Amino acid sequence: MTAATHSTLFPQVPDSADAVLEGLDPEQREVATALHGPVCVLAGAGTGKTRAITHRIAYGVRAGILPPSSVLAVTFTNRAAGEMRGRLRQLGAGGVQARTFHSAALRQLQYFWPKAIGGSMPRLVDRKVQLVADAAAACRVRLDRGELRDVTAEIEWSKVTQTVPADYPLAAAKAGREAPRSPAEIAQLYAAYEDLKRDRGVIDFEDVLLLTVAVLQDRHDVAEQVRTQYQHFVVDEYQDVSPLQQRLLDLWLGDRDNLCVVGDASQTIYSFTGATPDHLLDFRVRHPKATVVKLVRDYRSSPQVVHLANGLLAQAHGRAADHRLELVSQRAPGPDPVYAEYTDEPAEAEGAAHRIRSLLDSGVPASEIAVLYRTNAQSETYEQALADAGIPYQLRGAERFFDRPEVRKAGIALRGAARFGGNDSLLDEAVDLPSQVRAVLSGEGWTTQPPAGSGAVRERWESLAALVGLAQDFAAARPGATLGDLVAELDERASAQHAPTVQGVTLASLHSAKGLEWDAVFLVGVAEGMMPISYARTDEQIEEERRLLYVGVTRARSHLHVSWSLSRSPGGRPNRRPSRFLDGLRPGSGSGGPGRTGAGAAGGIERGIPGRSSAAAPRRTQRTPARCRVCGRTLTDAGEMKLLRCEDCPSDMDEGLYERLRDWRAVQARRSGQPAFCVFTDKTLMAIAEATPDDEGELARIPGVGVRKLNRYGADVLAICAGQEVGGEDESD
Repeated sequence: MTAATHSTLFPQVPDSADAVLEGLDPEQREVATALHGPVCVLAGAGTGKTRAITHRIAYGVRAGILPPSSVLAVTFTNRAAGEMRGRLRQLGAGGVQARTFHSAALRQLQYFWPKAIGGSMPRLVDRKVQLVADAAAACRVRLDRGELRDVTAEIEWSKVTQTVPADYPLAAAKAGREAPRSPAEIAQLYAAYEDLKRDRGVIDFEDVLLLTVAVLQDRHDVAEQVRTQYQHFVVDEYQDVSPLQQRLLDLWLGDRDNLCVVGDASQTIYSFTGATPDHLLDFRVRHPKATVVKLVRDYRSSPQVVHLANGLLAQAHGRAADHRLELVSQRAPGPDPVYAEYTDEPAEAEGAAHRIRSLLDSGVPASEIAVLYRTNAQSETYEQALADAGIPYQLRGAERFFDRPEVRKAGIALRGAARFGGNDSLLDEAVDLPSQVRAVLSGEGWTTQPPAGSGAVRERWESLAALVGLAQDFAAARPGATLGDLVAELDERASAQHAPTVQGVTLASLHSAKGLEWDAVFLVGVAEGMMPISYARTDEQIEEERRLLYVGVTRARSHLHVSWSLSRSPGGRPNRRPSRFLDGLRPGSGSGGPGRTGAGAAGGIERGIPGRSSAAAPRRTQRTPARCRVCGRTLTDAGEMKLLRCEDCPSDMDEGLYERLRDWRAVQARRSGQPAFCVFTDKTLMAIAEATPDDEGELARIPGVGVRKLNRYGADVLAICAGQEVGGEDESD
């Protein structure tokens, strides 16, 4: 979750400009009051950079120095822009434009297109993959799904670095890019893609920036109109600016220097998209009179977490490392980071799930726990482990909060109640806004107590409960607010995708976790080949991988768990080793260097499932290589390992048994309020129906049937396999 959602959601609006400055530390106050000329803020992770720049804008507006309509604040995600708008509104600085680069450029392009180019603006394509596929077909080039994605990424990189198709081979070689096809072939596909786009009269997101740059360069009258509108600029996450975005920013500025940039070179993790920290690091060269403020007071993480983060950067090399910031934690001491080694990835996932269960039992909310991994392909193992442990989770990047069916229905119900509440008997006894919301949402499935279990039913309840909680915070901050006011607030949040907190452990890639934070973070798969990733070969690529791990570490407030496994699959050769980035930092990995001594380095390495004594832990079956029981081939795919056969090998599954197992599973899922896969996945049921086990020993050997599920469901499953009727029909039937 973000710092904004962790703090009070609806603080009182400061009553004066000076009140805006209250609570800022000396460096943040320096940022907030430096309102003229170029300003560069070097802000480490967790140091309150968004707080500093939003208070800077709000102070300038409230003091009458910055007219709200003259300020343009730009960042890189709609979520960040929405959060910035929300904070500015809470500080009494409504009317300031806070947008992404693309959003600001698109708005300007749509407005000036009839005047600068004439006619109507071409249609904007949301996804360019299909166009790239059509371009490949036109060139008679066959691309598989992975190559299609990679070629699309190369085209995007070319456009943000302002590289035309003919120049791609030389530019790619100079940048050290490893293209999915030969550079000449990529250039051909790129040219065909541009031709196809032109023929169909469409543009892509990169074109929005390119065309806006072209209009501002060619039409001085348009450029002057934009510069008259916007006099002051603030750029967040400046280390992620691409050459094309920098060119657009230069055109917005003209010959003025009322620019404030904020960034951290140590958090540059998107160079594959064309982002470069050079603009941040060269800011003083471009603006010799710039005010430079360094924010190093870390308000997010404990001293132990900060120590590990500083230790990671102490080993770094390169230009970004030369400008690293040494963070100083402002929080009370917390637990030491935990390092854990496992035999294989499923064991690592089980270990993480076990420790997460312990955190939940100790009172840490599920929404304050995250599992972060290097690639999205790693998520399936952790989804399964959490489902097996009955722990609710949410995938970062999955369906957005305000797009969920239950949230949309709740919004419609609240809007209807706001309009016609006087005739709604549900609201007769509702005396205030929170009770009105509870009354309306009770008709949508909200109850005072959560449903038993986890899964889809619990997720729907959590969504509605998040709206109830939001209403309570809203009413506390704005006494006298009406249901209509709350609906307006929800509409604003929906447009900004500023969602309230939903209970559930977050599963996310390290890249998508940027800008977020949790009480407890599990960094998994921290082994050579994954961190750094195997295709990172150059010094620059290795250092970016180190920065990516640094970003992951600094997401944690208090609890940090770092783990790796010695092999990918059960019974595999244990030839992996912990990431080189942990050398000198984890116990037993050699002596530390500068910044590597002290409490943060003590944590101990745990092996196996943490937190269990040998007496209490269920005996873990020795894993051997999984082989197909039909053809004998070694299995590596998780689904095939559950079936104990290759997907293409013939199945001897008892179809009738499989259907009986599915019917039984549906009853169990309804009773526990979980989705069906939390009982057993389809693949596990297929494996059971193929093996038709006679006893607990045979059932336990089927992947997906762990100790907990064997104890809970074993008797029923064995009875069904024996052709017996299982008692306890679905009581609703």
